[in-house]
Amino acid sequence: MSVNTVNSSAPTQNPESKAAPADPVALADLHLQRLLVAETQEPWIKSFIARIQELIHPPQLPPLEVTSKPVAVKSIWGLTSGQESRAGTLSLAIHITAVALMVALSTSKTVQDKVKETVTLIAPDIAPYIPKNPPKQQAMGGGGGGGDRSLTPPSKGKLPRPAPRQFVPPTAVPLNENPKLIMEPTLVIQPEVQLPQVNMPNFGDPLANIGPPSNGPGSGAGIGRGSGGGVGSGRGAGFGPGEGGGVGGGAYRIGGGVSAPTLVYKVEPEYSEEARKAKFQGTVVLYVVVDEKGFPRDLRVLRPLGLGLDEKAIEAVSKWRFRPGYKDGKPVPVAATIEVNFRLL
Repeated sequence: MSVNTVNSSAPTQNPESKAAPADPVALADLHLQRLLVAETQEPWIKSFIARIQELIHPPQLPPLEVTSKPVAVKSIWGLTSGQESRAGTLSLAIHITAVALMVALSTSKTVQDKVKETVTLIAPDIAPYIPKNPPKQQAMGGGGGGGDRSLTPPSKGKLPRPAPRQFVPPTAVPLNENPKLIMEPTLVIQPEVQLPQVNMPNFGDPLANIGPPSNGPGSGAGIGRGSGGGVGSGRGAGFGPGEGGGVGGGAYRIGGGVSAPTLVYKVEPEYSEEARKAKFQGTVVLYVVVDEKGFPRDLRVLRPLGLGLDEKAIEAVSKWRFRPGYKDGKPVPVAATIEVNFRLL
């Protein structure tokens, strides 16, 4: 009987505890019932009115009872009270000492005198410390010339490249058409010298007249009426009248402290018979060097007219007299150009 009592009492346990895990649908409904609490099912109008009432008349909360009290903790980063006082005192002493030192220095008679003796470094005057080199005088040019004793005058052309040394002189008419070693012709001229430029492919004298190719009646190779392998009427490997290379025939150029010569005596040029018959007019441009005594020399034609007027211009200008040009208070030879006009009345 006791056994049966135990068996009959087993089914009297809570049926949900054994049926819930076995029935998935019942388990889902039970979960939803737990999520949907009664407060969430309250109508929204009621909850809205309740929120407004709480906003207007907020509920009074009971006073907060604090059971803990703050406890003072020793600082591990800052200074102690004794250190803070010592640091403040030391800082104050340093500032007072610095101010006192500045006042003492500014009121000291010795310091004020030394300040007045100091030299400012803003735009200092360094002129007394610059070495006074003598002024570089304008180097007097030399000149050059040449030729192969041709019967025709030197032809017009460009000048070769300036160089410190000359290995091959220029030629307007090659004397050796098949040389074994080809080298570029050069002239011994300073690189900074301004040379006359002509747009021509052949070498020649840029101040000469246009004519058939010719090296000129000079000698010693080169082009011109002189000698030495240069170009012009001088002697040397340079260009122009004079000798020893360079340019200019030993004459200064106007400017850079060199004054221009002044004409003091003039002879009017005569007309050639050929130009008079042809009623020819124009201007002849001559190159001339006025020496230290005011005499013209080294005359040559830069821009000719022909019909005998070039010779008449040279004849007239050779009789002119000038007040020479000066440099540093001394007369010097000066190169210049002169225009001689021929007009029929």
